[in-house]
Amino acid sequence: MMLERLVAHYEWSGLGARIDIRCFQNEPSINSSLKFLRRTPWARAKVEALYLDMIRSRS
Repeated sequence: MMLERLVAHYEWSGLGARIDIRCFQNEPSINSSLKFLRRTPWARAKVEALYLDMIRSRS
């Protein structure tokens, strides 16, 4: 759900520009990104931080 909301807000290009992760930049998909994020704690932390910033800025 978090990743889907980020993609809806920033689109893949904006998400890839904010977080330098290949799965956001080259042929991005929810499934491949979730697979990567589950295995990579540092990337998951960056995505979670961006999500919290997005939520805070909307309030």
